[in-house]
Amino acid sequence: MAALCRGSQRWKRIHCFHVFKRKFTGKHDYDLVVIGGGSGGLACSKEAAQLGQKVAVLDYVEPSAKGTKWGLGGTCVNVGCIPKKLMHQAALLGTAVKDAQKYGWQISGTVSHDWSTMAEAVQNYVKSLNWGHRVQLQDKKVTYLNLKGTLVDKHTIRGLSKAGKETILTAKNIVLATGGRPKYPSNVPGAVEHGITSDDIFWLKKSPGKTLVVGASYVALECAGFLTGIGLNTTVMVRSIALRGFDQQMAGLVTDYMESYGTRFEWKSVPTRVERLSSGALKVTWTNTQTGCEHSDTFDSVLWAVGRSPETKALGLDKVGVQISKETGKVIVGADESSSVPNIYAFGDIGEGRPELTPTAIKAGRLLAHRLAGRSSELMNYDNVATTVFTPLEYGCVGLSEVEAERRHGKDGIEVYHAFYKPLEFTVSQRDSSQCYIKVICEREGNQKILGLHFLGPNAGEVLQGFSLALQCGATYPQLTRTVGIHPTSAEELMKVNITKRSGLDPTVTGC
Repeated sequence: MAALCRGSQRWKRIHCFHVFKRKFTGKHDYDLVVIGGGSGGLACSKEAAQLGQKVAVLDYVEPSAKGTKWGLGGTCVNVGCIPKKLMHQAALLGTAVKDAQKYGWQISGTVSHDWSTMAEAVQNYVKSLNWGHRVQLQDKKVTYLNLKGTLVDKHTIRGLSKAGKETILTAKNIVLATGGRPKYPSNVPGAVEHGITSDDIFWLKKSPGKTLVVGASYVALECAGFLTGIGLNTTVMVRSIALRGFDQQMAGLVTDYMESYGTRFEWKSVPTRVERLSSGALKVTWTNTQTGCEHSDTFDSVLWAVGRSPETKALGLDKVGVQISKETGKVIVGADESSSVPNIYAFGDIGEGRPELTPTAIKAGRLLAHRLAGRSSELMNYDNVATTVFTPLEYGCVGLSEVEAERRHGKDGIEVYHAFYKPLEFTVSQRDSSQCYIKVICEREGNQKILGLHFLGPNAGEVLQGFSLALQCGATYPQLTRTVGIHPTSAEELMKVNITKRSGLDPTVTGC
């Protein structure tokens, strides 16, 4: 189809044809069109197809400001969870090499890390996932269209290819699952010209070298952690607090460990400009908001991790009446993921008030597919969803933070059990365990229902997964302590925790 200009006579004729077809035949091209080929969109589309729906997925990746682009699969697969975890593993292996000598391994010569080897391996694996998703869509009879989708009306989508060719599709139901992209600061000269984001870091062919990470979200700390772990000089610049939205006592322990691990932190600081010097280095100037003093240093790379924006601006939502939040730009959704337009739905990172987590998007997408196919009325449960921050010392949590539990139940309405512990693996290698910490937050009265679990230590994600099931089932503190732990593991420390914050006793675990 030749390229069409929106509003041209030919475009109008094609649009009118689809409207006529829908109006007088009662049929659409598809039962469901999903805009967005990330984890959630793919899960929704494949599930719908399995349930007998005729489905199409539109996915199109706008290159980053630095020109980075990738294939099908969305943020998690290409520039998020998957490459992040693999590079985190690279850093853990570096620490393991150091520990190995204490365990008797004879390692001769200098041990060093090669970025290009790691990057090529990670990138090749991601590309294999891209291909796998395309094959799965084909196997499940889902039509995949590499088009940028825009809403024309509540049943019509305009798809635009990279070459400018247009395709018009109609659907009984439309699902928006376009996710988000990293922000650049708007008030820092040189930020876009000289900086990169998480959309770029995993696809670099060469090492980023000495790196400044601006921001203190989980994205910022995870990236800074693995960069430090593979031997790069890394600084994190923090405007206010680290890990906003997480338990702040735990966040403090995370950054304490990172500092002892070798990551430098510039607290209460905001960048004011980035300049490229004749040497090729980047000069970053910033201001300390407490002292008002100006500072500067040079870096090889500046990684901006100052938040994400939902990909909703180019969807044409205003034209069809889909309401979005003025503060966040996200789609306002109901409990069933419905938007303000009855047959248009949104979930995942673009849903207002929804956690920006891949597993929740996948689960929500599958449940939505069942409801749209008339097979179920089950809604997504967003309570007690576990997550893990893959910093050098991992932090896993499920349920409420201590501050949120106090807000909901009152300071005297909760009991907080806690413990500092030492993983057995840390003993022979003499690794610092002073930040390995567990916190169990419970209702104080009655059967002491558990409100939140927080675990800082090795393999936090693996430890917390099972406990998230327990919280879904309404686990109580007595049930926790009656459970026999697996010895010797770090996870068993959760079953043994018995000292309350209220008591003021030393919560340090000694002995077995």
